[in-house]
Amino acid sequence: MRRDTPRCWAVLVAVMALSVAEDFPWTKNNPGSFYYGTFPAGFLWGVGSSAYQTEGAWDKDGKGPSIWDAFTHSKGKVLSNETGDSACDGYHRVKDDIQLLKELKVNHYLLSISWPRIMPTGIKAEQLNEKGIQFYNDTINSLLENNITPIVSLYHWDLPQALQEKYGGWQNISMMNYFNDYANLCFEKFGDRVKHWITFSNPWAVAEKGYETGEHAPGLKLGGCGAYKAAHHIIKTHAKVWHSYNSTWRREQRGMVGISLTSAWGEPVDPHSQTDRDAAERYIQFHLGWFANPIYRGDYPEVMKNYVGRKSAQQGLGTSRLPTFSVQEKTYIKGTSDFLGIGHFTTRYVLQKSFPFLQVSSYHTDPDLAELVDPNWPAPGPKWLYSVPWGFRRLLNFIKTQYGNPLIYVTENGVSETMQCSQLCDEWRIQYLKGYINEILKALNDGVNVKGYTAWSLLDKFEWNKGFSERFGLYHIDFKNKKKPRYPKASVDYYKKIISANGFPNPREVESWHRKAMDTCSATHQHLAADSLITHMEMVTEIVLPTVFTLCILISIVLLIFYLRNHS
Repeated sequence: MRRDTPRCWAVLVAVMALSVAEDFPWTKNNPGSFYYGTFPAGFLWGVGSSAYQTEGAWDKDGKGPSIWDAFTHSKGKVLSNETGDSACDGYHRVKDDIQLLKELKVNHYLLSISWPRIMPTGIKAEQLNEKGIQFYNDTINSLLENNITPIVSLYHWDLPQALQEKYGGWQNISMMNYFNDYANLCFEKFGDRVKHWITFSNPWAVAEKGYETGEHAPGLKLGGCGAYKAAHHIIKTHAKVWHSYNSTWRREQRGMVGISLTSAWGEPVDPHSQTDRDAAERYIQFHLGWFANPIYRGDYPEVMKNYVGRKSAQQGLGTSRLPTFSVQEKTYIKGTSDFLGIGHFTTRYVLQKSFPFLQVSSYHTDPDLAELVDPNWPAPGPKWLYSVPWGFRRLLNFIKTQYGNPLIYVTENGVSETMQCSQLCDEWRIQYLKGYINEILKALNDGVNVKGYTAWSLLDKFEWNKGFSERFGLYHIDFKNKKKPRYPKASVDYYKKIISANGFPNPREVESWHRKAMDTCSATHQHLAADSLITHMEMVTEIVLPTVFTLCILISIVLLIFYLRNHS
């Protein structure tokens, strides 16, 4: 992120108040105000997770390897060379985690299915894993028995490794048919009980981090082309799965199929500059619009086609690096989402930045823009995640305007910490949740069609190339303890109060939630400290006692040898 342009910072300071003050009419001139009120009856509250990040048991009960198994087992790919081999041990602790969901009093739980756990090679005709299918059947049944609605993602990044090795993963259009077979198996096995399906969770990260920068599995750096190609195949695959459900399963199962797209909000540095406004628009279109525009409007955003096409021509390429849809494909893809899942974490200021002609192409230089942040924005965890609640409302209104006010479920929203010591009194997370959820309430008053909210995430878990260094969970996990115990953070108590009240009824009550949450976490922290001490002593015992015992045996042997030699 560049911060060295004088003009950027001068403008940023000058227009900071203006850019935030120019809000939507409902709270015009007072965008920072907190709105007390409640959500509509029937609004869904939940939490989420994903298979690879939480399940562990990477090679148990017939599961095949995923690209993340292969990626993390290669040294140097993940911080501290950590892996999700055991993760949160969620595979063996489903009942325990459902008890946590009951404590939270959530309406729904967003989980993902591991493709290689039920299809070890990713190919239906080759092998099915009945134990994996039974695991998800049991999980879904347990959720429903506890009055918790399962929202199920078919793909949260764990492609079967066999498909990556044989075909190159999402660089190959053959993934479309293999994924459709997998999706139809899930509809067949679980669709009588699962009524909310997500085809892909955050496909932007799959394409950009997996095939452009190589930061994520499969770790390919196919600059300027790989991400666009992967996204193209994912979009067509999503459409095929939606049509499969629509024609084969919908009448009987009466469920819904959508996609979950994650995007930050892009705010123009100078809202009075058409150049900056255009740059902010490109920022959104190159993130959210890349996937949403084909699904809701039939094709890639015009600005993407223009910019990537022009850059491609400058590089002497005969065709654009951004693939094209045929007329038939545009018709086939348009309208293939019963709801739009939205993941949102943060906001950026955006301005125009022309990059010099580069022979080496890049997705990141294609849109000709630069990103900035306000140094006063809270950043309790990693430096990419600043707390900017007002950006969420703007993003939701953008979706309403651009895509015909679709049905929206917020599928990921949360904040992480990077502290090495245990942080159960997570006041920053309370403030984050309070601010962002309140912006959803404001957006509802703007007429945005939001029906549910999913806090990210239930547990601290494996955070991809960051390993266990970032913690998004409402529940803390002691990963040094083999039993992986769960401890509620203060945010658990606070979020539970929001759910019970269905919003923010009045200032006095909301303030009392904060005090009670902080009081509760202090007691829990003492319990964690005691457990950590016991765990440390157990580790010492496991290591020291065998070592001492071994040394005693060796010393005894040496003494015996000396004794025998002296008496021989």
